[in-house]
Amino acid sequence: MQNLITEVTLAKVHTKDGDIQHNGHPKDTPISVPIGRDPLVTREKASPEEDLDGQGVPLLSDESGAEGSDEDNSKELMIPVVELRESREKLWQIAFQIFFPYLIAGYGMVAAGSVLEIVKRWPVFTNVSEVIILVPPLLGLKGNLEMTLASRLSTQANLGHMDTASEQWVMIGGNLALIQAQAIVVGLLAALFTIVLGWIPEGRFSVVHGCLLCASSVLTATVTSFVLGSVMVGVVMLSRRFHINPDNVATPVAASLGDLSTVSLLAAVSTVLYNTLERHLWVSPFLIVVIVSLIPLWWWLAHHNRYTSQVLYSGWTPVIGAMVISSFGGLVLDYTVSNDGIAVFQPVINGVGGNLVAIQASRLSTALHQVSIPGVLPRNAVNGCPNPLTTFCGKGISSRTAFVLLLMVIPGQIIFLLSIYLMNETKNFKITVTFAAIYVAAAILQVAILLFIANWLVHFLWRRGNDPDNFSIPYLTAIGDLLGTVLLALAFYVYDLVSHNT
Repeated sequence: MQNLITEVTLAKVHTKDGDIQHNGHPKDTPISVPIGRDPLVTREKASPEEDLDGQGVPLLSDESGAEGSDEDNSKELMIPVVELRESREKLWQIAFQIFFPYLIAGYGMVAAGSVLEIVKRWPVFTNVSEVIILVPPLLGLKGNLEMTLASRLSTQANLGHMDTASEQWVMIGGNLALIQAQAIVVGLLAALFTIVLGWIPEGRFSVVHGCLLCASSVLTATVTSFVLGSVMVGVVMLSRRFHINPDNVATPVAASLGDLSTVSLLAAVSTVLYNTLERHLWVSPFLIVVIVSLIPLWWWLAHHNRYTSQVLYSGWTPVIGAMVISSFGGLVLDYTVSNDGIAVFQPVINGVGGNLVAIQASRLSTALHQVSIPGVLPRNAVNGCPNPLTTFCGKGISSRTAFVLLLMVIPGQIIFLLSIYLMNETKNFKITVTFAAIYVAAAILQVAILLFIANWLVHFLWRRGNDPDNFSIPYLTAIGDLLGTVLLALAFYVYDLVSHNT
């Protein structure tokens, strides 16, 4: 991919051990280069004709700190300033490509909510209350892993790095191995954190139930991650073939399949293991040992893949941090799940919010990747806390896309509410116009907050040298889970107050 640079202004970027980092250059002169290039020059200014290889990129120079006189082996890069380019996509094309996958994803979440409403009365959910706390962090894994995978692959596809079969297989194999390693580790940590959250209020701990939780969590995580990861690969490749932007469709597909498959598999696995507790106590520990022993294999495969070797070591902070945030959402759900109807709506409100913000984050990340490298910002990118008005009402395509995504909440949630009502999934809870208005208002508030955070977080991570494809979506979907669960509980509380006073 070639980028035309009509004005080249060079600025310094501080690097250490080959990793590009932001070095406090002036806010009005952010710097960037086309993806995949690593220019290194030594002058403060250069004209478009100087030191260019014909593609608008300065040639490599051996004079800038090559001998590494500093103790920290730091270097300085001189990189040309460019600006974010407006997408050629029309707004109606974006809305059309997003809306139908978004509806499909929503129905997957409605189905997941219906399943959760049923299984919450099963013996394993009533006798091992921590299982319900596991639901949000395991559902959040699709944001931690599958949506992040979809964003990475979408970015690489848009950059043309998946146009050859050999590169496709290398990228696919490394990413599937990576998410397997992450799924096992995060699934185990989620179970351990859930055990702690369940132990604190009750003051007691069961080793048998703890093994059941860990086995159920890691098995559910590894199976769903492999299946959904494979589906994500197929979706991205088909999108490229039919000239559809994968940023618009990959994450909704992950959301549509992720919630339903995770809730169903968790319920089935935990029930089977619960029924084996009396006669076969060894089953749960055996499963844990077998699955955890596969981590070195997946780690080795991801480590020796050039597309995932860096993410393997740098991508744990957002994944584990997101798991912790989602677990607190599970604690809120544990306290409120006894209310009739709340289990049906929890996957829907959380899934819709995470789905829409993941689309926006993926699009913002792709736009940055197309003209820049992590660690430096284009001249016209968000730098610092964005203005809420320009986030939704600005002139750029990102602002208009954010506004369209926010508007999609209203028809989408109304359709999902009608579907839940017609399926009679809330038998002991009547969906009224008042409740629908309160619920939709809570959903709009959730998505608006998430889109605003995404506009700041993606650019903040980029400026600090972190790839938003790997860092932003886990945090955003986890915040969406916690925020959605809290707002849903608040919506039920407000509705109870309104209904009792009328």
